[in-house]
Amino acid sequence: MATTSDLQRGMLIRYNGTLHRVVEYQHIAPGNWRAMVRMKLKNFQTGKTVEDRVRAGADIEIVQTETRSAQYQYKDGNMYHFMDTETYDQVALSEEFVGESMQFVKENETVELLVIEPNQVIDVTPPTFVNLVVIQADVAVRGDTATSINKKVTLETGAQLDVPAFIKEGDVIRVDTRTGIYVDRAKA
Repeated sequence: MATTSDLQRGMLIRYNGTLHRVVEYQHIAPGNWRAMVRMKLKNFQTGKTVEDRVRAGADIEIVQTETRSAQYQYKDGNMYHFMDTETYDQVALSEEFVGESMQFVKENETVELLVIEPNQVIDVTPPTFVNLVVIQADVAVRGDTATSINKKVTLETGAQLDVPAFIKEGDVIRVDTRTGIYVDRAKA
């Protein structure tokens, strides 16, 4: 079993029965007291950040993870279906689990799955930037283009997004999946 001296930023540990990511840690040796480690941990399921102190040298359980490439196949109701590109295993994950960033991912795109030992998927990471075709856009009113006015467009995945007024139907735009924000027009 590992100890607090093995801690590293970004690693996953099981702390108080739940998965946490180590945000930061600091070894403290105050005068005549025992040495301790102050940890800042982010709960993997809820996203809450917790700060706690443990005795230096205390046992911790490091969770071994593996990153696998998977192909996004389709969405069925509120379930997203993926296929592992190496083993061809099928994985179905709920809409709440994968998050809002998947609304910008087209079918057959490659995503990264974070997996812990008994083939349990704990996170899905889509590509950072995607190029999507605008299938519906309102026409900008003459005179409105002098200022930075945004309008809503519908993308080929069905997602709606705010973009500058000069974007029109048929344009290919680049979207940041982490934030869901228009970046620029994609080069043809």
